[in-house]
Amino acid sequence: MTSDDLFPGFREERCTGADTEIYCRIGGDGPPLVLLHGYPQCHATWHRVAPSLAEHFTCVLPDLRGYGQSGIPGDDPEHRNYSKRRMAEDIVAVMQGLGHRSFRLAGHDRGARVAYRLAFDHPEAVERLAIIEVVPTQVMWASFSAEMALKAYHWPFLAQPAPLPERLIGSHADDYLDHTLASWTRDRDLAVFDTRALELYRSAFRDPARLHALCEDYRAGATCDRADDEADLAAGRKIAAPLHFIWGQAGFPAKAGDPLGIWRNWAENVTGSTTDSGHFSPEEDPTGTLAGLLPFLLNA
Repeated sequence: MTSDDLFPGFREERCTGADTEIYCRIGGDGPPLVLLHGYPQCHATWHRVAPSLAEHFTCVLPDLRGYGQSGIPGDDPEHRNYSKRRMAEDIVAVMQGLGHRSFRLAGHDRGARVAYRLAFDHPEAVERLAIIEVVPTQVMWASFSAEMALKAYHWPFLAQPAPLPERLIGSHADDYLDHTLASWTRDRDLAVFDTRALELYRSAFRDPARLHALCEDYRAGATCDRADDEADLAAGRKIAAPLHFIWGQAGFPAKAGDPLGIWRNWAENVTGSTTDSGHFSPEEDPTGTLAGLLPFLLNA
């Protein structure tokens, strides 16, 4: 199944990443804008906001390595192949291959973690950075309360050594995915998701190789990604690009007390806005998401 009907007028392109193939949907006209999806999804998460963004930008919607229709690199003992640093290198390589050495960048969930890592590691490439629904990985691990551990149990669960989470999820893949998606929405159900997008999300979970890759993403988050964040924090480095943070009023960061203040410790120039949603702002509240994104991204 493809997402052709979700992105009319967008072309498919298979691009060269750092060491694997990256599947992209590309459409629109104007300055380049990269949109990075999160877990447990793919580029289809942007289908309700991409058409409006494409009126102003050349939108590039990759599937992260291991996700969607992108390549599935082998894993390594330190989980570096699925680190946000390596995923960021994929995006830089894709955009350079398309002729763009700098670009605007927006990321949701795991894609937001790739996006801010890219801004740390390749500051010359990022013109403006929008982060949706996450606080930094180091902060997330350091502030795990009992309440957060219950709500975000998937962080330590997916990071368990292979093949434990893969076997447990794989035995009831659709049920696990549907529960995860529904439980993170404001209304705690699947009604907000387009059935075509939902089928794309389910198909990845039915593939054992992709399911393993998704777990490797979280194993990296618990180890090397956290270490990379801690190194930047210890060195006093901050993201130089202007950063706009969008969070759902019923999402995870809303429970962090002052999520905008958290990002001000990690970036030099931070603004923010909220959406009437749970975790999946681009699908639950596309109007609110665009209201935060467009003025910020258009501000050259």
